[in-house]
Amino acid sequence: MSANTVEINRTRFRFDDNEAVWLFGYGSLIFKADFPFVQRRSARITGWSRRFWQGSHDHRGTPEAPGRVVTLIETPGEPCSGVAYLIAPEVFEQLDFREKNGYLRFSTEMTFDDGSLVQGLVYIATPENSAFLGPASESDIARHIAAAAGPSGPNADYLLHLAESLRGLGEHDAHVFEIEQHLRLVLK
Repeated sequence: MSANTVEINRTRFRFDDNEAVWLFGYGSLIFKADFPFVQRRSARITGWSRRFWQGSHDHRGTPEAPGRVVTLIETPGEPCSGVAYLIAPEVFEQLDFREKNGYLRFSTEMTFDDGSLVQGLVYIATPENSAFLGPASESDIARHIAAAAGPSGPNADYLLHLAESLRGLGEHDAHVFEIEQHLRLVLK
């Protein structure tokens, strides 16, 4: 599958008849909501783990030297915390462009802090996309991130903002925090 998923996403999970749709964010959508939204709430989805396994050719790296950003990897029973945004369906045009580097829209059930459930959408970069980098050790990922930069800035900023945002939500993500520790050593 091509890394550019804009056209594919325009045909996936359309909610044009809805006034608003919930969107789950687990990476940069937590700390960079550069789109209009009606409401923002802490949420989690189950069966997924956040991993720095997706290449970024357009934001935190270049086609010649991609950065690493997070995607979700199916992990039965595992909770993944993040933020849910209630947005108008037309906002997906902007989000499809933002998430064009290998991410596809998927339907997902979200759980809010009060235990209530809602159906919504999430962008996931699957292993079939051409920008997928796959697993590596946390120390190798940190070295990769330290060396990468793109139009949206240094890849290290993405990791550090994500780690800070997860702490702000009161969440612990061992994968993210271990990479952060390695990155801080590399950057010294």
